[in-house]
Amino acid sequence: MNISPVQNVEMALSAVWTNRFRSLLTILGIVIGITTVVTVASLLTGLRQGVVTFFDELGPDNIFVYKTSGNPQGNGSEKERKRRPLRTEYADILARQASSLMDVGISMFIPAVTGGSPVTAKVPGFETDNLNMVGSTPNMTSLAPRDFDEGRYFTPEEDARAAHVAVVGHDLAATLFPAGHAVGQSFMLNGAQYVIVGVNAKAKGGFFGQNDADTQITLPLRTAQNRYPQIDRFMIVAKAKPGLRKDAYSEVEGIMRRIRHLKGSAPNDFSLSTPDQIIQQFDNITGLIGLVAIAISALGLLVGGIGVMNIMLVSVTERTREIGVRKAIGARRRDIVGQFLMEAMTLTGIGGVLGIVIAILVTLLVSALVPSLPSVVPSWAVITGFTVSVAVGLFFGTWPAVKASRLDPVEALRYE
Repeated sequence: MNISPVQNVEMALSAVWTNRFRSLLTILGIVIGITTVVTVASLLTGLRQGVVTFFDELGPDNIFVYKTSGNPQGNGSEKERKRRPLRTEYADILARQASSLMDVGISMFIPAVTGGSPVTAKVPGFETDNLNMVGSTPNMTSLAPRDFDEGRYFTPEEDARAAHVAVVGHDLAATLFPAGHAVGQSFMLNGAQYVIVGVNAKAKGGFFGQNDADTQITLPLRTAQNRYPQIDRFMIVAKAKPGLRKDAYSEVEGIMRRIRHLKGSAPNDFSLSTPDQIIQQFDNITGLIGLVAIAISALGLLVGGIGVMNIMLVSVTERTREIGVRKAIGARRRDIVGQFLMEAMTLTGIGGVLGIVIAILVTLLVSALVPSLPSVVPSWAVITGFTVSVAVGLFFGTWPAVKASRLDPVEALRYE
């Protein structure tokens, strides 16, 4: 008596449906495990896309030189804070001496709290301290190009005379000027008046859905230096010529070491980074998060797998007479093994599908509740989740299936 795969699937679905409540409880661990891993994979994939887009906008060929590692607007480690600050003349030296560089610019980071009080921007009727402030050289618009909703970037002439002009981020402009048309308008910033010459378009990408560029005020570098002469938090942005970023990185490092008079064995007292290095660091962090998610899901799958094995052993006992009848009319051992394996895989496969559906719903819910947090369900996570769930059924269903196939038909027919 030969049983086709289609008949095996039909019998498996019938057996699962007959004991649907018991089956649901059995696969609960599978559902939790698959939901966990697919949801985490979706969130991390979305976050990574945001980060990649963020650094593409900053300039994929750029090399960033800063005093400390990590976020330039942060303070770095205690040891790094003791390093000598970078100086603006370094940019000119790099531009002259590094043949693999196309251009070099400078950004100056102004703390959110100066003079003991938060920096605020205000116009009549509106005020906010949800902002960050930088001073930049005029060529920063070509080093890290940004689109504009309206207006333009400040000019070299405006930078040379330290003009009180500013380029503001999309969200900040909307906060100060809800009716729009911010270009040409004046606003007060930390006690000084500035005229807006440009409003950037909504930034692309970011960390956890947020991009500081949307709440940023960019001043000409000389204007920022005149206004805040005590601040020495500079970052040098060096743009490599096409295809020469690796050479440019080595050149910049060598020139910086010479400028700062570092001996051959002395470690760098500055930080060098590129967009792909930062993305790799992000991948290392998210990789650890992924491992934790896999560990949690593996525990759920283990519990679910043991539950499947247990329920399949119970099923073998309950259906001993059925097995005997099937053997008596010609069913082979492999037919019995195939029947029970298919039932176990169907059971866990259904658990995997439920887990994937719940993960997709959770991802959509997160996107709806927190639009700034990107989330994408990757196809590889769906395929892997379903494959693993079926594999769990195959693994944990093997022993019950083999046990069922070894039953003596005569003894099985006598079983009550």
